[in-house]
Amino acid sequence: MSEESITARRVEAGTPSRWPARGGEEIGAVPLGARGTGFRVWAPRRSRVEVVFEGAGRGGRASGLTAEGGGYFSGVVPWARAGDLYRYRLDGEGPYPDPASRSQPDGPFGPSQVVDPSAFAWSDASWEGIELPGQVLYEMHVGTFTEEGTWRAAEAHLPGLAELGVTAVEVMPVADFAGTFSWGYDGVNLFAPSRHYGPPDDFRRFVDRAHALGLGVLHDVVYNHLGPKGDFLDKFSDDYKSRRHVTEWGPGLNCDGPNCEPVRAFILANAAHWVREYHVDGLRIDAVWQTWDDSDEHIVAAVTRRAREAAGPRSVLIIGEDEPQESRLLRPRDRGGFGLDALWNDDFHHVHASALTRCGEGYYADYRGTPQEFVSLWKHGVLYQGQMNLRQGKPRGMPTRGVAPRSFVNYLENHDQVANTLRGRRLHERSDPSLHRALTALFLLSPGTPMLFQGQEFAASSPFLYFNDAGDGEELKRSRAKFLGQFPSLATDEARAAFPNPADPEVFRACRLKDADRAARPAVRDLHRDLLRLRREDPALRLQGSGGLDGAVLGPEAFVLRCFGEGGDDRIILVNLGRDFLYAPVAEPLLAPPEGRRWEMLWSSASVRYGGDGTPGPETADGWRLPRVSTLVLAARHSTGV
Repeated sequence: MSEESITARRVEAGTPSRWPARGGEEIGAVPLGARGTGFRVWAPRRSRVEVVFEGAGRGGRASGLTAEGGGYFSGVVPWARAGDLYRYRLDGEGPYPDPASRSQPDGPFGPSQVVDPSAFAWSDASWEGIELPGQVLYEMHVGTFTEEGTWRAAEAHLPGLAELGVTAVEVMPVADFAGTFSWGYDGVNLFAPSRHYGPPDDFRRFVDRAHALGLGVLHDVVYNHLGPKGDFLDKFSDDYKSRRHVTEWGPGLNCDGPNCEPVRAFILANAAHWVREYHVDGLRIDAVWQTWDDSDEHIVAAVTRRAREAAGPRSVLIIGEDEPQESRLLRPRDRGGFGLDALWNDDFHHVHASALTRCGEGYYADYRGTPQEFVSLWKHGVLYQGQMNLRQGKPRGMPTRGVAPRSFVNYLENHDQVANTLRGRRLHERSDPSLHRALTALFLLSPGTPMLFQGQEFAASSPFLYFNDAGDGEELKRSRAKFLGQFPSLATDEARAAFPNPADPEVFRACRLKDADRAARPAVRDLHRDLLRLRREDPALRLQGSGGLDGAVLGPEAFVLRCFGEGGDDRIILVNLGRDFLYAPVAEPLLAPPEGRRWEMLWSSASVRYGGDGTPGPETADGWRLPRVSTLVLAARHSTGV
């Protein structure tokens, strides 16, 4: 007799009790206390669904689920408990892992595991969540943030981030994926944290500890595509994938085609899952512009709504990545928007990177890193607001009038931008130290919401490259080389031959932050800590532009920015990206102090504390002298003289 026949004879007698569920919200395996465990799955192309158990004491046992209409099957297995391993058998085929599995201890090709989220003892009952004003974000990849690459190891460094001035960490996608290492954007088990970083409760413990330290936690989610390996959704339904839309990375999820409602419910349940079961403080939604949906309520708007509903009284942040820079995504839903809190700001990065590296290739071609670009960023948030983008050959962006500056997440580095180089080198390695200090100051004091990338705060020596061992390494290498071919210097045969193989374990290991680096450059950490303290505590700078902003170009490489405070408590930021510069005559009104006040030096990127040579006061009898390659912050102080 075949193994399948033996297993079929051991299916539990009778029909399991019905499990009341709410329109697709309850899916997967949910422990119900003394009642056992409820199972619910959408499999409309199937007529018979069974839960097949595996492992010691359970192997071979199975329970049939009841068709409840709409393609859903559900039931309660009285003896199933947390920790049990299971899969679904579909019309005798399979078995296959649960599409809404909460844990895949052996990866996407192995069995799913019942997880009881209520068993974790949270200590954050008084945590109220986070709101956008005043946030300082920190992007991390759990697998490379430490040498161990686990939640437990990452948790040990949370106090250091809080002491630095970070207010929330943004973790790159942790949904389980095929292979042993990945950026996470090819996840296939959207409800299951990757087994490579530790069991699910380790993620919960990470969040709980962060909240105890006053840190929020955001999770990067991917709803536009799934990874190419380990995805079994098509075994349950042909309608999970879109027949209308294709993303840059393959078929999109079916958010607007026939039979799309259960797929939308699946996505919304996932968003609620991270907020409810892991207490995350918000989501960063990957590639919004590639998340195709022609429904009346776009799926991104629906995810935003559902995440807020799941949070209850807690405040959560929803941040989008949107290359076209469509500011309408930030509008409230009743005004035709998606209700997002913030958008990643590539314009900000491209201007600063252009100034730091003098690169004008690829997507840097529409930027010059000039004083006017910096002034415009501070005043308007982004540069492209509907005018022609020459590289793309079409208008880019939308007007930002009425959008608060804090709604743009600014960065000098993120996972993409560091990796979009031949060797994954960081900006401090590719630019002059004085210039890097000056623009780090401009970045961390900007009115937007700043985001650091892991290791940036101590000038990490580790690169950050694209890594993924789930596919053919040479094919991934060719694909990577094709994308980076937009940079002519990287399109040469010499450069292509030098591209690292993304599937090479050594490439992945090289990207891990080194413990020795964390204390090796105290001046760099002091620079970041002091700037974040100034941003947090200074009465004018902490307003993030809500008191008013202005700026003016003073010379070919020099400019001034002014932050208006209450009652004349203003600040000016003087930036010189070139050689020593004398501004005379002093005809720019923004350099005039408020009535009855004078300018006093508050901070300088050229301070000896950070590795500079010191800074004399800029205001002299013959004009304003701006020291070479520096950023100065001056405060309006009450004058004691006549």
